[in-house]
Amino acid sequence: MPIAKRNTQAHAAYQRIKHNILTGHFNGDTRLREVEVAEFLGIGRTPVRESLKRLEDEGLLTHEPRRGLVVTSLDAQAVHELYAMREVLEGAAAGFAAQHATAAEIANMASILADAREGGDPVALNLEFHEAIYRAAHNRHLIRSLQSVTDSTYLLGRSTLASVERAAVAHQEHEAILDAIRRRDAEAAGTAARAHIQQALHARLRLLRQRQKEALPPT
Repeated sequence: MPIAKRNTQAHAAYQRIKHNILTGHFNGDTRLREVEVAEFLGIGRTPVRESLKRLEDEGLLTHEPRRGLVVTSLDAQAVHELYAMREVLEGAAAGFAAQHATAAEIANMASILADAREGGDPVALNLEFHEAIYRAAHNRHLIRSLQSVTDSTYLLGRSTLASVERAAVAHQEHEAILDAIRRRDAEAAGTAARAHIQQALHARLRLLRQRQKEALPPT
């Protein structure tokens, strides 16, 4: 049975709107009006309406009084909750990867870290490394949960790995995770992954405090 054209358009609209959220083109200051989004994407309003509803259900969009539909913003409590969930899921993924990763998957992780050592984009390579671990965990339900949490992380804006100092420390943390996976030590891999997310939270909170100071009016 062929896929309905409307469903195909709705999925394409969903992907394009989501991409614009994750890249910051649509941010907390943007009101996502159905008509304007449809014009921006060059498609009909029905698939856009379905896509906006799906993104709202996933938590990436929020309906605010007198403002309408906007990109969700996260307060300090939400940030703590998000990273707490990441810590649990990333730890589980690393542990499963230590048990189930193939030799090729481990070699791929090592190659990603080698690219990072040679000066590759730390933000992009960080995402690649974590996704490589997810795949190596060989658990589709865990991957689905991790993808949802990862999407929410993009709502925080600029990656903490934009900092040279944090990128260097994160690379060492990645090496520790890979070492444990290579040794097939699930407990050590989970511990290293959880410690990595804990340090990422500390870096994120420092960045948020810095932004708050910059937003204060001069005295």
